[in-house]
Amino acid sequence: MKKIIASLMLVSLIACDQNPSLQKYFVENTESSDFISVDVSPSILNIKPDALTAEQQEALKTFKKMNVLAFKANEQNKVKFDTERTKVTEILKDEKYQQLMKFGSGKEGAAVYFVGKDDAIEEFVLYGNKNENGFAVVRILGDKMNPEDFMTLFSALQKSDIGMEQLKPLEDLFKNN
Repeated sequence: MKKIIASLMLVSLIACDQNPSLQKYFVENTESSDFISVDVSPSILNIKPDALTAEQQEALKTFKKMNVLAFKANEQNKVKFDTERTKVTEILKDEKYQQLMKFGSGKEGAAVYFVGKDDAIEEFVLYGNKNENGFAVVRILGDKMNPEDFMTLFSALQKSDIGMEQLKPLEDLFKNN
């Protein structure tokens, strides 16, 4: 019996994906004092369904949650900022993260990635960084989303009354140092 249990434990350890992923990165850094972490549920959007078009309502149904992890750069953590930014960039080079669009150039800018198939996207990833402010990674998790849903969801956000208290920890990231 002990051999069976040991074998099952070994198989489960081997079967675990050892590659870095954004999910693992989020888990590893959520409690770090250099990072700000916020989880956003659809309820924060406070969108009245009758204020949305049918297309926007359908797009909103595909949205499950959003995770935000931000690193606020300052003079004391420049080395760690560069190290962490490199880690995120390396994770996003994995072929499962498909780049949808990119803005900016060099080490400053933003990009949008997705995970899944064009018509059944599981996750959109927004990554933006700026030397003097830091960087942020936003994971938008959903169920069978597509690029049109992503854009429609953002148009629906204009009609929302977002509960800003949940986003308060991110406010300092966008202020000048």
